Amino acid sequence: MGEEGVVVVREFDPNKDGLGVEDVERKCEVGPSGKLSIFTDLLGDPICRVRNSPAFLMLVAVMGDDEIVGMVRGCIKTVTCGKKHIRSSSSEKNHENKNNDHTKTLPIYTKVAYILGLRVSPSHRRMGIAIKLVREMEEWFRVNGVEYSYFATENDNHASVKLFTDKFGYSKFRTPSILVNPVFAHRLSISDRVTIVQLSPSDSEKLYRRRFSTTEFFPRDIDSVLNNKLNLGTFLAVPRGSYDSESWPGSDRFLSDPPESWAVLSVWNCKDMWTLEVRGASLVKRSLAKTTRVLDRALPFLGLPSVPEVFRPFGLHFLYGLGGEGPRAAKMVKGLCCHAHNLAKERGCGVVATEVACREPLRSGVPHWKMLSCAEDLWCIKRLGEDYSDGSVGDWTKSPPAMSIFVDPREF
Repeated sequence: MGEEGVVVVREFDPNKDGLGVEDVERKCEVGPSGKLSIFTDLLGDPICRVRNSPAFLMLVAVMGDDEIVGMVRGCIKTVTCGKKHIRSSSSEKNHENKNNDHTKTLPIYTKVAYILGLRVSPSHRRMGIAIKLVREMEEWFRVNGVEYSYFATENDNHASVKLFTDKFGYSKFRTPSILVNPVFAHRLSISDRVTIVQLSPSDSEKLYRRRFSTTEFFPRDIDSVLNNKLNLGTFLAVPRGSYDSESWPGSDRFLSDPPESWAVLSVWNCKDMWTLEVRGASLVKRSLAKTTRVLDRALPFLGLPSVPEVFRPFGLHFLYGLGGEGPRAAKMVKGLCCHAHNLAKERGCGVVATEVACREPLRSGVPHWKMLSCAEDLWCIKRLGEDYSDGSVGDWTKSPPAMSIFVDPREF
């Protein structure tokens, strides 16, 4: 129990802190001033946003009679921060590359930490509470050998950006886009030129490690992600006639002779962890949204776009691990997104979302509504310690952005 007026930062206690954390979350609705606010309901588990990470911690700030006035969450993992090239052995030269380039590209891994869910009750702001919370969290990172710490926020959240850049020495690092598409009352049709195959977790892991392990932020424990109960599956899109579920040869044979174009993505069930709710909409907007749903249900064959019921709690599916190769890869991605939409419809979700690098070549294949999406989700980063990475990438904070990033669904 802290003294009156004195802020004490301690670890979250699920047996007594749940209601206090929920109260602060409710007071700190997300959304820029003058716009609709979005409330996040963590379904009774305040630590669910980090629980699936290899290492995690939640801290709360308390005052007086254990009144919770702020909190922050953090998690630690090992990810790709660069890549290195080595000569292939003679036995590999006939299998790895068809262009007589006898080198292999391997990932360079480093230990990173992610800060999320920093909240301070509006009535207790400008008291240095956020600074205490972040400093305590960073100390936990250092004790656990973390080299880099990063966080994500809206590009126009000037207060958050200023806090981390001015007070803690973070720098702007990446500006990916969050692309959100509503789940309509009607199913989306998939081109008859595309076949969708669901991969097993083991086949998915092989494909991701062989093709995407050098992508920035690729998690070294991708197997844990793919085998998590919240993972709804990994889906591969190939040209019609290439493969189907019955003739799928396995990832090894597929990767040794892939079709000209293909694409892949995985689906993560955020709906069972937390729900969202849009607040502050006028009666006119609510009525218009309801009208679109009524028309869509009455005339599904028209394929009318409809606004889902976002003015009460709704669920979300997150699409991650998006990638592919070939001239028609973007069209393959579109087919996968339509399949993911239909899966979300079956499971009662309001929206599907993904996050991609600003220069991602396949983003043109991702259907989304601009009004629901975020063109620039700002990631800021800070180097905490010495170079603990497997290899040498120099100072990752100064590296130029890559074409793609791998967004870990456990942190979305």
